[in-house]
Amino acid sequence: MVMRKRLWFWQVVLLVALFGFWHVATHPDLIPPFVWDNPNRAAFFFGEPVKIAKVVLDWFASGEIYPHLWVTLQETALAFVIGSVLGLVIGLWLGLTPFASALLDPYIKAMNAMPRVVLAPIFMVWFGLGIWSKVALGVTLVFFIVFFNVYQGVKEVSPVVLNNATMLGATRRQLLRFVYLPSATSWVFSSLHTSVGMAFVGAVVGEYLGSAKGVGYLIHMAEGSFDINTVFAGILVLTIFALVLDFAVSVAERRLLVWRPTQGETEPQL
Repeated sequence: MVMRKRLWFWQVVLLVALFGFWHVATHPDLIPPFVWDNPNRAAFFFGEPVKIAKVVLDWFASGEIYPHLWVTLQETALAFVIGSVLGLVIGLWLGLTPFASALLDPYIKAMNAMPRVVLAPIFMVWFGLGIWSKVALGVTLVFFIVFFNVYQGVKEVSPVVLNNATMLGATRRQLLRFVYLPSATSWVFSSLHTSVGMAFVGAVVGEYLGSAKGVGYLIHMAEGSFDINTVFAGILVLTIFALVLDFAVSVAERRLLVWRPTQGETEPQL
């Protein structure tokens, strides 16, 4: 506990030092004249932390940011749920059907190798500038993470467990419910952080490329007017939002994976 508090202390010190250096390096009155020929140039390129903080505080004080955060959260949640369900179903199906797996293998590898961001303009043509074009982009990012984890989970099922269950008279449906599905979902849970992160990335990138609401939309509009402070303010809000999502996933992971042994634990504690 003491070690953790000390670690937090030094992390806070490092954060304050970084923001202090940023402030000194971009404030026109604090920059030595030999560094930039124009003292405002550093602030133009890198923003000013005080002004960035003021933008963030104004957003939350006025309530302007909340509708945009809500849209981004909706897109992230929908992309995560739909992508996870599709990845789970198709991963189970191909994991249990060797012929279909061999038949579709080159196409799945080709789709996984393709940069999914290039699909964003197509989704915007199909679904418009609403949330569903961003959800579709997020689904393509989440799907392959879940799919490959489920597929691997099915393949990693112990033959001994399968043989024992079969000898005890388990049907194919019972094998799917009590053997394959638990094995697959354990692999899905192990990639929760990555899956939620990819859903979030898909939502924000889609908003940046074309939307009417969302934090990515705010960043795009600020970029168009060369308002670097608002751009950094949007990035700061997204960073905080991502940390909150990561914390929520960690809490859910601890609750859902209570059966998983802790690091270094080899047998249950009595």
